Amino acid sequence: MSIDTVREALPAYAKDLSLNLSSLSNETVLTDQQKWGAFVASAHAVGQPLVVKNLEAAARAAGLSEEALTAAKAAAAIMGMNNVYYRSLHLMKNKEYGTLPAKLRMNILANPGVEKVDFELWSTAVSAINGCGMCLDAHEAELKKHGVPNTSVQAALRIASVVNAVSRVVAGEAAAA
Repeated sequence: MSIDTVREALPAYAKDLSLNLSSLSNETVLTDQQKWGAFVASAHAVGQPLVVKNLEAAARAAGLSEEALTAAKAAAAIMGMNNVYYRSLHLMKNKEYGTLPAKLRMNILANPGVEKVDFELWSTAVSAINGCGMCLDAHEAELKKHGVPNTSVQAALRIASVVNAVSRVVAGEAAAA
């Protein structure tokens, strides 16, 4: 199980995705933990089994710790909830909902089990997949407070976009089979 297994599952029409997946696996802008955590969080955000299994295996093979793997999955989980809630508040015309307390547990945000910057990058990647502009802005602002350069944020977004597209192509091909 590996990146190559995922690449081999892609049809010829998705060659650009295959090439992007390969180049992003060699990305050097992010630390290895940031990079592989972004791959895992993004894969879990989409949830396509072949992609999840193989990207987790690739992350472990690259040295991602079990704590970081768990934190990446936690980023996908909490953003799966927050992105729907906060995107809804942003989209609704009645702004009164934004003044109400969320009353949703989000304890993982305070203690994610990895460096805050890494968790914020992964949350940004997942928020991009889930299309929550409010969350994207909030996480990007937090990353800026920690001095994270735009190129690192962009790298996480690039990983998210490619993992999302790859997952959807693999799912589509499986549905058509």
